[in-house]
Amino acid sequence: MTASPISNPSVSAPYIEIDAVSKSYDGGRSVAVSNVSLDVQQGSLVALVGGSGSGKTTLLKTINRLVDPDVGEVRIDGVPVSEAEPPMLRRSIGYVFQGIGLFPHMRVADNIGVTLRLLGWQVNEIKARVAEMLDMVDLPQDYASRFPHMLSGGQRQRVGVARAIAARPRIVLMDEPLGALDPVTRDSLGSSYRKLHDRFGMTTLMVTHDIQEAALMADRIVVMKNGHVLADDTPHTLIMGSDDPDVAALMEVPRRQAERIAALATKNGAARA
Repeated sequence: MTASPISNPSVSAPYIEIDAVSKSYDGGRSVAVSNVSLDVQQGSLVALVGGSGSGKTTLLKTINRLVDPDVGEVRIDGVPVSEAEPPMLRRSIGYVFQGIGLFPHMRVADNIGVTLRLLGWQVNEIKARVAEMLDMVDLPQDYASRFPHMLSGGQRQRVGVARAIAARPRIVLMDEPLGALDPVTRDSLGSSYRKLHDRFGMTTLMVTHDIQEAALMADRIVVMKNGHVLADDTPHTLIMGSDDPDVAALMEVPRRQAERIAALATKNGAARA
């Protein structure tokens, strides 16, 4: 199964609606998110980028109610998330984060199947899904019996992705999921996740500091600063230029990197000729 392309997003009802959301801490002295509105179409992958403290993670967590906004509302398919019990809501939304959060005392199979057990799946169904998920994230079947400490960082993160999508959630939230990985593993896992996202028609919001990663993986990039949205557009449009100096400086990074690599390749090719 592949994700169905949105034929005309401008007239499609948004799947996730973040409506005038604000969130402060320390009695209102520390503003994390300020009056942010954002619509996400079903089947899209949206990257939230910006510096530390820009509000990306706080905004992400309002979707699965790890954070409740002070003002505003978040809706999924038209239904306010505030009407859902937080534990049940979170079981229906995949969540992947940099710390991975695998249970160290549980084997890989049990980590992947934990949400399935909470949802009442039968033992044979869980075993079959765990085997399926290991294949999907390119891990050998015998890894099911291993403990997290027996895996590399990249392998543990693959298990984290498998756990997040095992129950075929409609929505997956990713908070710096690839940040601690080496460049090769990061690129491989990012490409693998994008294929899974498309295959199952998931809707993904991803927080990342890596602009190049956002440009290569996402359909849309939302740039945040000091709790506000500075820009929201396709990677191509943002990389081509922005009137906002902060956005322009941020999006200049992947373009400059690409130009340097192209120059190196040209130089090395000429040297070998």
